Amino acid sequence: MIRKATKEDTKAIAQLMVAAMEDLAKQFTATENIAEAFKLFEYFCGQTQNQYSFENTLVYLVDNEIAGSITIYDGALIENLRRPFFDYIQKNYHTNPFEMELESGPGELYIDTLSVNPYYQGRGIGQQLISAAIEWAKTRGHQKVGLLVDQDNPNAKRLYERLGFVKENDRLLLGKPHEHLTYSLID
Repeated sequence: MIRKATKEDTKAIAQLMVAAMEDLAKQFTATENIAEAFKLFEYFCGQTQNQYSFENTLVYLVDNEIAGSITIYDGALIENLRRPFFDYIQKNYHTNPFEMELESGPGELYIDTLSVNPYYQGRGIGQQLISAAIEWAKTRGHQKVGLLVDQDNPNAKRLYERLGFVKENDRLLLGKPHEHLTYSLID
């Protein structure tokens, strides 16, 4: 079953987010300490009006356990949604200015993070979460759904392409090459 996340889901969602981001989560905290990254994401997932908020997340439940999550938001809001997060990491973790390229923009529902607990992988949960995001986008008038996929993750790219996503362009994310894939909602 898929449902909108609640604040009570914060801990499980944060674990999934950090697992999905891997090294990127550690870059945000300027440390190799994954526990520190988890604390950061647990905090922001439990807050409102930021890109990692439970407000922007759908969860997939198996026997009342969160087996997967997808965090999505209007690409037009990315700068406003990321500002609290970036201000916080700049103040608490980075001595030099921390900047990151924009991942999305207007007209696009952006899939920021998608993660499935390894125990539940291979059961179509990721595909169902993506389908739910596409339906969410349709009901809110978006022209497309977009995401970034690491060029070093061909398995994820194949999944997205199988679901109808196509490469729109290449983008850098903290200096690492990614492909911007989109799913068109325009007939």
